Amino acid sequence: MAVHTVKAYDAELEVIDRKIAEMGGIAEKMLADSMEALTRLDVELARRVVESDPRLDALQREIEEQAVLTIARRQPMAVDLRELVGAIHIAGDLERTGDLAKNIAKRTIKISADARVPRAIVGIKHMGELASMQMKDVLDAYSQRDVERARAVWGRDAEIDALEDSVFRDLLTFMMEDPRNITFCTHLLFCSKNLERVGDHATNIAETIQYMRTGETMPTERPKGAQ
Repeated sequence: MAVHTVKAYDAELEVIDRKIAEMGGIAEKMLADSMEALTRLDVELARRVVESDPRLDALQREIEEQAVLTIARRQPMAVDLRELVGAIHIAGDLERTGDLAKNIAKRTIKISADARVPRAIVGIKHMGELASMQMKDVLDAYSQRDVERARAVWGRDAEIDALEDSVFRDLLTFMMEDPRNITFCTHLLFCSKNLERVGDHATNIAETIQYMRTGETMPTERPKGAQ
């Protein structure tokens, strides 16, 4: 970020930056823990993921309030205004990422007593690894204000979409093989959709980074896998 003549302004921006970093850390941990809980059908870990969500929500509100107050007080222009508006957008994407991880944890609690076809989780586990990597890379891109790294994240969005299609076909096969698998696999279908949405939020953040640093938007059409 640029250094300003008013030191208080820099301090305000640094506070927002630290809160974004804290949100990113919480969202990453919630996602990793939710996938670990799903893989092991660990109810206690899943419950801890759910309990982490209020802190993420509180941080989002704090960032929005601080950014709006700073805009009103400093009346920034150009890149400074984009930094503040971008922080609001990124906080929203991180809050929703936490919600998606929480949803996976809640479904883990529901299916833990009726675990079936463990191989059905293999593809979703891979999706979780990809989504976690996307989120890590885009948060690193934000902390370094690295537009090229953000563009790389944006360009990899199709990988998660393609894997979701594969997971869908596998789960459908398991349900057709044995109707008793339907409830378990249906919950896993929702988990895979949650992970696909995490990838979308990572891509949103990448688009925001591009706009913050250059004032330009990404191409209208995102790269997509097979539909």
